[in-house]
Amino acid sequence: MSEGQKIWKEFVQDNENFDLSSLKPQETLNPKLWEDENTLKNGILEQLKKIALDFFDDLGLEKNLIKDITITGSSASFNWSKYSDIDLHILLDFKRVNKDVDLVGEFFRGKIFVWNNRHDIKINDHEVEIYVQNTKEKHHSEGVYSLKNGKWLEKPVKKDVNIDYNSVNKKAMSIIDCIERVEDLFEDKEYKEAHKCGIKIKEKIKNMRSAGLEDAGIYSVENLAFKMLRRTGYMEILSDLVTQSYDKIHSMTQNFVKNLRIYMSNNAKTEEKGFFKLEEIEKYQKSIKRRHSRMKKRLIGKGKQKNSPPFTKKPSYSRSKSAPAGAGGA
Repeated sequence: MSEGQKIWKEFVQDNENFDLSSLKPQETLNPKLWEDENTLKNGILEQLKKIALDFFDDLGLEKNLIKDITITGSSASFNWSKYSDIDLHILLDFKRVNKDVDLVGEFFRGKIFVWNNRHDIKINDHEVEIYVQNTKEKHHSEGVYSLKNGKWLEKPVKKDVNIDYNSVNKKAMSIIDCIERVEDLFEDKEYKEAHKCGIKIKEKIKNMRSAGLEDAGIYSVENLAFKMLRRTGYMEILSDLVTQSYDKIHSMTQNFVKNLRIYMSNNAKTEEKGFFKLEEIEKYQKSIKRRHSRMKKRLIGKGKQKNSPPFTKKPSYSRSKSAPAGAGGA
């Protein structure tokens, strides 16, 4: 095995340390939330209703628009894990707000974004995720529980499921590779290309998940691959790349000459036909360096803990001196 192959194998192993077992169906509903298969733990129902109504109060809309408040998703099924959000849905007919349902949907999404930035609400270690759902919208879920009536609208059923973990991992890893390449484009200041590719990948993930849910439900390879992407933070990375590349494209700066050089440099790059080994090795080693650096930053550089003796400074993000040639840090 060549040095390059060893480096690549190490990188893949770093990314394959995902807890796939957490995707497997559980024997019971989440005991942190449920007293039994029909009853939420004491106080949780009223607490969730209050959160939903407090959010709706901030919108300045009449509460009589609300048809129901439900919890759904993995926290209302046997597909929960320690990572699961509590999907809190507020149901109403969008046309009662305005005939332009697309505009109404965008209004609610904007308000949810602001709310989530202002609040960090957790119930028994599970984050509460608010969603405003049009009653006309098709919704896929194993379980839907009405907080208004205190009963199941769709009761989850335990199933014997054979999960193809290898296919889930393979599909998720292929998308992670695409996201890493968008990060490379962004670091190369190819912001237009990064933005375009990021949008395309987001659309691909959305279509992939929808197709999986339609075909095989929540345990489909596509839906579980999406869960892996979200759980490992890559969905957030992709969204940040799309936003940041857009901001870079449309930002006005005083350094016109520098921006012109970046623009000319990006336009001058062309793909040559044929395989040129030395050029490919150089690109490969550069890519591996970047990915190792980014992975290390995510693992050790984003913690909020303060340094205290004997650890008085942050660790280096660079690869160690014992790393193979070509795999060094930035």
